Amino acid sequence: MVNDRWKIMNSVSELEDGQQHKSQRMSCSYLLCTILLFVAVLLAVTVTGIILLMNHYQAPGGPDGPPLISTNQDEGNALVTIERGDGSRINIFIDPNCPDYNNNFLRLEGVQTSLLHSLTDHDTDLKSVKGQDRALLVKLAEEVAKLSAHASQLKMEYNALRQGQSNIGQELSTLQTEQGRLIQLLSESQINMVKVVNSVSDALSSMQKETGNIKSRLKADLQRAPVHSVRPKGCAGGEGSRPRDCSDIYASGQREDGIYSVFPTHYPEGFQVFCDMTTDGGGWTVSRTLSSIIHYDDSSE
Repeated sequence: MVNDRWKIMNSVSELEDGQQHKSQRMSCSYLLCTILLFVAVLLAVTVTGIILLMNHYQAPGGPDGPPLISTNQDEGNALVTIERGDGSRINIFIDPNCPDYNNNFLRLEGVQTSLLHSLTDHDTDLKSVKGQDRALLVKLAEEVAKLSAHASQLKMEYNALRQGQSNIGQELSTLQTEQGRLIQLLSESQINMVKVVNSVSDALSSMQKETGNIKSRLKADLQRAPVHSVRPKGCAGGEGSRPRDCSDIYASGQREDGIYSVFPTHYPEGFQVFCDMTTDGGGWTVSRTLSSIIHYDDSSE
């Protein structure tokens, strides 16, 4: 819309310039016609003066009076008539090819009048257009002020976003550094974990091997050890005289490691066990089963 207004204003300016050039051309034409007419009259007067001078020097002196010069328009198109002393006349006619500028002057006056009316109307229209343009310029100035304020706000937001982006970039760099450090720690932890697992695996293997050796030795000891049947001193035979575990056997005075028959409360039929009478004060029961050998403390029962 603003571009259309500027185009209209440019067109109006060009129209004004064209009309001014046209009026200048018409004024120049009018001036040229006036100059040509003046030159024609001056030429006629000059020719008349030359002829009179020639007649004055060529005519013999006599009683004839001086020639009479008159402008006679009755005879044809004669502009100047010279009557000599001998009665002869010399007529100076206007060149028939010389244009008549009277009609041109009238046309020029009509054109000038029309041009003045057009200029007046155009001036009125121009004032109206100027008023509209002025209102448009005021509105445009308001819009430009709003756009400028909006642009300033956008610039501030852009600076804030740029600052935030810079902060985010720094935080990302910090996070990447921390991530690298954590990855390194995890890698080291994984390596340490593998080492620990390997150590535990080696320890378990060693313990399993040692346990196997202990089982083998215990089995061999159980097979070699003599079987003892123990009865407490001062007690008659019966259920009350049967030992429940190795601690009862130890309490009865036995101090020799070996296989003894025990009759726990939960298993009255009894079974044979290996009793350790020397380790940590003695009285330790080693229960023998088909699948494994289980150590337990008799005092905890």
